[in-house]
Amino acid sequence: MQFELLELAGAIIVIALIVIFLRRASAKSKQRAPVNVREILGVEPEADRPKRPRRTPRPGQAEAAPEPAPDEPSVPGERADRPDRAEPTADAAAAAAPVDADAREAYKAGLAKTRSGFVARLGKLFGRKKIDAQTLEELEEVLFTADIGPRAADRIFQSVKAGLSKDDLDDAAKIWERIRATSKQILAVDAPPLDMTSRRPFVLLVLGVNGVGKTTTIGKLAQSWKQAGKKVLLAAGDTYRAAATEQLEVWAERAGVPIVRGKPNGDPSSVIFDAIKKGVDEAFDIVICDTAGRLHSNAGLMDELKKLRRVSDKAMPGAPHETWMVLDATTGQNAISQAKTFKADMEITGIVLTKLDGSAKGGVVLGICDELKVPVRFVGVGEKIGDLRPFDAAAFVDALYSDASATEPN
Repeated sequence: MQFELLELAGAIIVIALIVIFLRRASAKSKQRAPVNVREILGVEPEADRPKRPRRTPRPGQAEAAPEPAPDEPSVPGERADRPDRAEPTADAAAAAAPVDADAREAYKAGLAKTRSGFVARLGKLFGRKKIDAQTLEELEEVLFTADIGPRAADRIFQSVKAGLSKDDLDDAAKIWERIRATSKQILAVDAPPLDMTSRRPFVLLVLGVNGVGKTTTIGKLAQSWKQAGKKVLLAAGDTYRAAATEQLEVWAERAGVPIVRGKPNGDPSSVIFDAIKKGVDEAFDIVICDTAGRLHSNAGLMDELKKLRRVSDKAMPGAPHETWMVLDATTGQNAISQAKTFKADMEITGIVLTKLDGSAKGGVVLGICDELKVPVRFVGVGEKIGDLRPFDAAAFVDALYSDASATEPN
């Protein structure tokens, strides 16, 4: 009995020592934690910051980006998407990207509601005479509450933090310049350009949940490519909804292109197979395959998409050559969640973002590109055929932040 009491006493002493150790560690951690936004941002107080000589740029030459701190040497080959690092080459590369004036004006009209949202909040924020610590805290809040996704928000915020000196942070124009450059870099996904000529027919598989504008997008693509002189064939792979097939038939008639359809509630794979074989045998340039709209959480329907890919390859080795997902901009960050789930099961090579003109959440393009690393191929900025436009990152960013300082929220 005495031995058991000694063991119990020893255990109590050990537990007490562990508790004391954890409390001391917690207290030290709190003492080391940043207590204000300047420490969070890593901006040194003016009295403690060593003065560095600033190079005067030559006439017509862009100002050089700040050199890395001595304790943070740049590493060759280091990933450019590290949010905690400055991006010294991003500004020059982004600024050099040409801007298509026609695309810019189309995007500007389509992004009017988005500019009245988080962009207007930024404009009001930087319109103040003095930008102080509170402004920096509000910048972080505006970015993280916008529908651009947390990764893209953090990347822009960290770029401002790491890429600008204290003096630069007092200059609204330089902050805007940094935000624009980083946004362009986010949209510059490393992906091969769209090649529709090396294979005949070029087979495109189109995915998306119900209601995102998938069938309308297919119809607009068919009409646009037909007007460009391409021989286009549609495949009505959504056999579960009679309305989907009927809607696609209306678009096929409007565009003047043939369509392959199956029996109601029939096997979608057989429709896709027949359409691709027809495309091969009759020398079509493009075959666009519609698929059933589905919830991204439905495992059975996702397995069916995989089957469609296998059947496409049997009909024509290597098909489909591109797999695009249609997303609705009005759903904001939910569109990112949908795309991530689809991408986990399917090889998605492109995004089509619809309804930009009807949403204040057009900034979701940034989140999609940053999280998925998939290029946006087309964006819808209106109801007309010509309003489904090939995506131009430089023109998009230019339109998104245009007249930002003068924009006021609704």
